[in-house]
Amino acid sequence: MFLGCSKAEDVLKSIKDRNVQMIDLRFTDLPGMWQHFSVPPSAVDAGALAEGIGFDGSSIRGFQEIQESDMLVVPDPATAFLDPFTQTTTLALICNIRDPVTGQAYSRDCRYIAQKAETYLKGTGKADIAYFGPEAEFFVFNDVRYGQGMNYAFHEIDSKEGIWNSGKKEEPNTGHKPRQKEGYFPVPPTDSMQDLRTEMVLTMEALGIRIEAHHHEVATAGQAEIDMRFTTLTRMADSLMLYKYVVKNVARKHGMTATFMPKPLFEDNASGMHVHQSLWKGDTNLFYGEGRYASLSELGRYYIGGLLKHAWALCGLCAPTTNSYRRLVPGYEAPINLVYSQRNRSACCRIPMYTENPRAKRVEFRTPDPSCNGYLAFAAMLMAGLDGIENRIDPGQPIDKNLYDLPPEQAKGVKSTPGSLQQALDALEADHAFLLRGDVFTKDVIETWLGYKREKEADAIALRPHPYEFHLYYDI
Repeated sequence: MFLGCSKAEDVLKSIKDRNVQMIDLRFTDLPGMWQHFSVPPSAVDAGALAEGIGFDGSSIRGFQEIQESDMLVVPDPATAFLDPFTQTTTLALICNIRDPVTGQAYSRDCRYIAQKAETYLKGTGKADIAYFGPEAEFFVFNDVRYGQGMNYAFHEIDSKEGIWNSGKKEEPNTGHKPRQKEGYFPVPPTDSMQDLRTEMVLTMEALGIRIEAHHHEVATAGQAEIDMRFTTLTRMADSLMLYKYVVKNVARKHGMTATFMPKPLFEDNASGMHVHQSLWKGDTNLFYGEGRYASLSELGRYYIGGLLKHAWALCGLCAPTTNSYRRLVPGYEAPINLVYSQRNRSACCRIPMYTENPRAKRVEFRTPDPSCNGYLAFAAMLMAGLDGIENRIDPGQPIDKNLYDLPPEQAKGVKSTPGSLQQALDALEADHAFLLRGDVFTKDVIETWLGYKREKEADAIALRPHPYEFHLYYDI
């Protein structure tokens, strides 16, 4: 249950009124996974909420070295909610990280980076608010096994919905299993997860996340999507962490397992995270331009120009795993073509045309996947778009054709996304000056990110075949 707190006093009152038995403090590591530790209510007072509570930062990926391990979590009262998955009454808080020696916000705290991006946006005078709306896809499986040793390597996934089980003796096998690329979107009984997704949605809404729709996705074996209503950048990144938490725990409650790994199945659709975004000044949507192509303003075109110019570098943050590049390949659904278009899902930048309402005008960047750290990915996309606006970057002419069917002579002029994580990381290393503006990202953050990701990429390459990669990325 979302508690609607706004200050420390509200949190303390909720602890008392709700008879809270445990306080859970959560923050996101640099790769993008939620971390937590818990303290009893007796350890939390107004001073602790304001000054922070200590933890070991050297054990967190991308944070401190052992000789400088002491760090503080500083809870954000506005994020307080009662955890629906704990047996005892537990109040959870999303936190920022602070250095106890300097007293300053921690530069590698990804939530702080997102907040700085929003501050930078206001400082440019171009807009007041950036709205984001990610569509994070995922799979729900019935069984997952993987292992690797000196004499073996394997991974095995099973799903009652999997088309590979069409001939299995299931006592009874009812035969209602979506074929490859045919999961979008037949009604039950073929869609066997309607009730499961509905429970996920109702849980999210009780926790303060507004939901617009849910449905089965294209792949066989339980691929799904739940669409959150857009909100501001940092709040949406918070919501994405909570979204993943709810999806995984509702699945677990029913004896299943959910993953946001981009490409867990060979030869079927992968899980992407198309990100809708727009800039506003007051009550005015700055992306709306009456009488222009797709009703998109000049400012919106320049924003797209920034996304396209920096797309390879963005992939280093928005498609940040080795497995991401099992998705970003020609011939599948992933948008690898660095062009823009209205309605066209084969372009990496799409302008949805469902309505002519000016408030609904937005740009959808389709390259990211849900393995990313939302705080970093949203901040990076905003900074790329703002660079496009600042430098009036022309995105070129739109292409309103199926880009997968272009004649060879036309296809030659269309650039593609990187073909590997290594290429994306190299691009980010060469092209990140736009991220450093306003001290939103820092050189230290970029260097730490590149070092961590290259180490994991080397592990995935050296320790193939595929099971080690599955081990690395299944828990996303």
